[in-house]
Amino acid sequence: MAARLLPAAKFLIKGGLAGAAVYVAYDQGLLGSGTEGAEALKKAQETLPPAIQEWTNYLGWEVRAAQLPPTPKFDFSLSNSWNKGVHRVMSALSVAPTRACEYTVEGWKYVKDLVK
Repeated sequence: MAARLLPAAKFLIKGGLAGAAVYVAYDQGLLGSGTEGAEALKKAQETLPPAIQEWTNYLGWEVRAAQLPPTPKFDFSLSNSWNKGVHRVMSALSVAPTRACEYTVEGWKYVKDLVK
């Protein structure tokens, strides 16, 4: 009986943790628009260093501010990355027929050389 309940309990716990993670992400605005995500990142950058310092003081660890690495600064634009990817795909598709002809000619030359 216990052997059958253990996998079900594991599944329920994992599902609950996943649901809680999605809820927290939604509640903090991470699943919203880009401006909401930027605000959430700004809020995290402001609150994490004091929280880390508080926990290290609570646990009795001696951590100086100079020992903590600086928070990373992201200069990432999703729209620019998307547009760059679209341009690359379109340029590859526009050159594809020419390249296919070139590769076909090279393939035929290779086959002819093998037959000789």
